[in-house]
Amino acid sequence: MSLFRALRALPFKTRPDPRLREDALFVSTRLGHVPITVRRSSQARRMTLRVRAATRDVTLTLPTSASFAGARDFIERHVTWIEHRLSRLPERIPFEPGETIPLRGVGHRIVLREGFRGVVRAEPGPRGEGPILVVHGAPEHAPRRVADFLKREARDDLSAAVARHAASLGVTVGRIAIRDTTSRWGSCSVAGDLAFSWRLILAPAHVLDYLAAHEVAHRREMNHSPRYWAHVARLAPDYDRAEGWLKAHGAALHRYG
Repeated sequence: MSLFRALRALPFKTRPDPRLREDALFVSTRLGHVPITVRRSSQARRMTLRVRAATRDVTLTLPTSASFAGARDFIERHVTWIEHRLSRLPERIPFEPGETIPLRGVGHRIVLREGFRGVVRAEPGPRGEGPILVVHGAPEHAPRRVADFLKREARDDLSAAVARHAASLGVTVGRIAIRDTTSRWGSCSVAGDLAFSWRLILAPAHVLDYLAAHEVAHRREMNHSPRYWAHVARLAPDYDRAEGWLKAHGAALHRYG
């Protein structure tokens, strides 16, 4: 059966939305069956495909006037492109003993030990090796305990950085939420509540500090005007270095866990 006929035979779910309709399709590739999220947008002028590194998914955006027959044909003509982009994504690195993950930008090898069940801590490694992340308890619980540890560390570092930057600007902030977002590293609500990705704890310390400054500065300016960036520069003078690091390496943080 041709790819076109196979796609026609596959059912898709429709989720009604007055602004945007989504439909799910699957395409057969050398990497297996790949789900394609199809979105209709009134702003789209042509069909576009996008592979997101953070979520490792494929999205096809359609103009409102495009037909699904045309969408299926478009996908069929771009299977090789989809395979190529997906194959270039970095491999997942689980939070399992023996794997090395970054903590504040420094690689730590995960080591399992008995005793002190549930305890996770960073330690210097054996002579000639880098630092290690020691996880106590059964191996099947290691991934969850490492993830919980990283989230706690992220909350502690971000809370401290936010408090310091808020004091410098003379502003107050509301609640601080730690999430696993894929579209943004941080956000600030009109009410002053802040939210951050816990994955910032994997990045170098100056990157996390910059994101805290970035969101705190919004307590002065809820925009990205020159006045806003002046506040950011006051809090994090080398913010352009952190921005550059995120552009070059930020997407790779989603490969861990």
